[in-house]
Amino acid sequence: MTHSSLIGASVATLAVSLIVASCSGRSDAKLNQTGASPDLPQVNESLVPAMKISPPAGWNGERPTVPQGFTISAFATDLKIPRQMLVLPNGDVLVAEGRGGGAPALRPKDVIAGVIKKQGNTKIKGGDRITLLRDADNDGVPELRTVLIDKLNAPYGLAWVDGYLYVAEQDALVRFPFQPGQTGVSVPAQRVTALPSRINHHWTKALTASADGTKLYVGIGSNSNVGERGLAVEEERAVVWEIDRATGARRTIATGIRNPTALAIEPSTRLLWSVVNERDELGPQLVPDYLTQVRDGGFYGWPYSYWGQNLDPRVMPQKPDLVARALKPDYALGSHVAALGLDFVRDGGFGGAFSNGAFIGMHGSWNRQDPSGYKVVWVPFDGGRPAGQPVDFATGFLKDGKARGRPVGVAFDPGRRVLFVADDLSNAVWRIAPAR
Repeated sequence: MTHSSLIGASVATLAVSLIVASCSGRSDAKLNQTGASPDLPQVNESLVPAMKISPPAGWNGERPTVPQGFTISAFATDLKIPRQMLVLPNGDVLVAEGRGGGAPALRPKDVIAGVIKKQGNTKIKGGDRITLLRDADNDGVPELRTVLIDKLNAPYGLAWVDGYLYVAEQDALVRFPFQPGQTGVSVPAQRVTALPSRINHHWTKALTASADGTKLYVGIGSNSNVGERGLAVEEERAVVWEIDRATGARRTIATGIRNPTALAIEPSTRLLWSVVNERDELGPQLVPDYLTQVRDGGFYGWPYSYWGQNLDPRVMPQKPDLVARALKPDYALGSHVAALGLDFVRDGGFGGAFSNGAFIGMHGSWNRQDPSGYKVVWVPFDGGRPAGQPVDFATGFLKDGKARGRPVGVAFDPGRRVLFVADDLSNAVWRIAPAR
């Protein structure tokens, strides 16, 4: 097909998508799609999902809304696409900045989705760096802001263990000798292991360390929505790896987990959890993104089934034996909320209702007509398990149909009782703390 023919096909498909959107893009407000047993409507399959992005708008002096008894302020601005963060033992905050990807468009839907999603993204070029922010007196204003490491390849996940800073780039896990207090790293990166990077439809590589520091966990997203690029390019995709930190040996501990965008250790049980972005084109209320414990040996359904053993009709041939052992995730977050951030509170958290649980950053939808996500939520835990409905914690990122910000990573500092929220639309890091 010629370039002009492709454009013509794309325009025609866009027209179809607008019709689809007007007919079936609205979600059913009566559905409850959060918690352990979300409502799952019938499949409403479409060649092109209903698409709507909330156009960017500035904050104009305003800030996100947080619960009574808390304050929020801009901790850092003018960043270059802040993604995930790491709070070091001395309180310094590291921010990974960058944008990766580059998967070629396979279908007209890919072309259209790319155009629409760009409308909701920052125009700033990614920094491909890690910035250090130091607020030694904890007054909410960093005394020091400096580039710790630059010239990285789309850094995302961060972990610090036993004198090394680990960085998950889009194609490799690397490390640097580093001690908290340093303000610069001059030595070259040491490669721990290559990471799957063929096509890189989902380029972000999540990272966390085990509670005892002996293992590293890396989340690797799929190369497609539901295998339409062929399963050959899905080798070691939609998985979580466990890497032995001493030897570099790795093994795959979870499969069929479509896009594990953030990983964290639940402190009371010391078990690994992830937030996961699910598939689209099955309707505005399918499939719910989720929070789940990552079980060793677990298969989470992708691409053959969703939310346990609900078959995806598009995948042929099916694999019933594999689907029969598909695990149901622990906790639904809502369809297409695009959860990208996860961190558990420690040492009593903020106290009260926010003493035991997890904060989750929701980047926001693009593939439904009524926006979902665009906020930070709190999921309460009891006995190491989710216990209750999610609670909105930071909102106001959407106003009058426009996006003022889009949350990504969240990082809790237990020593100072502060939550940091990376916002890759306004290119800021927000600081939330109890009011004094």
